[in-house]
Amino acid sequence: MKVSIIGTGYVGLVTGACLAEKGHQILCVDKDPTKVGKINQGISPIFEEGLEEILKKNIGKTLAATTDLRQAILESEITLIAVGTPFDGAQIDLTQVKEVSAQIGSVLKGKAGYHAVVVKSTVVPGTTDEVVLPILEEASRKKAGSVFGVGMNPEFLTEGQAVADFMNPDRIVLGANDEKCMLLLEQLYQAFDGTPKMKTNSKTAEMIKYASNAMLATQISFANEIGNLCSALGGVDIVDVMKGVHLSNYLRPTASDGCRIQAPISSFLEAGCGFGGSCLPKDVKALIAHGEKVGSPMPLLSAVVETNLRQPREVIRLLKKHMTTLKDVHIAILGLSFKPDTDDIRESPAIPIVKELLSQKAILKAHDPVANHEVRKLFPSHQLTLCETLEEAITSVDAVVLVTRWGQFEEVPELLARVNPQAIFVDGRRMLEKHRFVHYEGIGL
Repeated sequence: MKVSIIGTGYVGLVTGACLAEKGHQILCVDKDPTKVGKINQGISPIFEEGLEEILKKNIGKTLAATTDLRQAILESEITLIAVGTPFDGAQIDLTQVKEVSAQIGSVLKGKAGYHAVVVKSTVVPGTTDEVVLPILEEASRKKAGSVFGVGMNPEFLTEGQAVADFMNPDRIVLGANDEKCMLLLEQLYQAFDGTPKMKTNSKTAEMIKYASNAMLATQISFANEIGNLCSALGGVDIVDVMKGVHLSNYLRPTASDGCRIQAPISSFLEAGCGFGGSCLPKDVKALIAHGEKVGSPMPLLSAVVETNLRQPREVIRLLKKHMTTLKDVHIAILGLSFKPDTDDIRESPAIPIVKELLSQKAILKAHDPVANHEVRKLFPSHQLTLCETLEEAITSVDAVVLVTRWGQFEEVPELLARVNPQAIFVDGRRMLEKHRFVHYEGIGL
């Protein structure tokens, strides 16, 4: 199929590269000529495991990038909208969605034949039908369902493993408002044999995306709340508690061969310093706001957000168990991205932790394998020293705080063991075994 994708962020570019790998002819559209130029050279403008390899393999063959939206629409039979939908504090910002919908509609006005327009951006239930569709109809002066179709195809990608998630999906949700559009969507994903595909309307597809992310966020905040209670009680470790919880049949079912398998969902039932990223915080807040707008308050999800906002303070509390003041205390922050295998720092717990430590006059160093350059945009060098190596970060400090589960941080116990006296280690992810440290503090301990 000939496919145009508007937007080359984490969703748009991964989708484009992976569909090109599956044999479709893909045109990625972005208004930033620098970004387009990089993509056409096979250089990924974002850090995502395996993405650059797929770009290099397919660029100039089944994949290309352009700034010419009009030409991309005219040369394709289906268009995916994958632009940003940030949350402004009251609702998601649909500015980019509205702009590209109007641009697509104006091109469809003069295009012959049927064309499908499918929203891939995360938008609250009703957006495709009540916002995108009317704009397309007005700009094209055509009626949806006859000469063009409208649909919704949510993404379920985890940053850091988005390529693997796309190429091996656990489900594909296809939302469409007419039969032709649904047929094109089915054709688009025809190569994904064996993957469960759910066909529904656009509004339900939108809701499935939000419900999925809200469930994951709820599990994390639940684990953190139990962990905080463990800390308050004493003599209970959240790691041991969750090991016992994970032994249940609904988290560790028995396979046909009699072996028990750990359900992937159980990874969200671990205590830490809070969730971040471009999806969970934004989507839960947007769903709460949408519920209020239609007269259906969501107190459970409101509590999920509040618990998450409080969680980074646990790191500060653990540090203060050992120090009456943090002024002039040398502290190393390990991990700045919101999760490993990505340079995305949006809503990362590291940001409020750094800000709070700076407000208390601590002297900070930090290290992240890939996100240092992104953090520099937020904190100048006189506030936060960014270290190129792990060894440099943890040298000559009073405390070390682990915020992100990077695999490289497995080396920390061995490196700290060489230092005398050994710094206090605060494990914000309960990643490392407590017995490997002289002075250990952890969330939920």
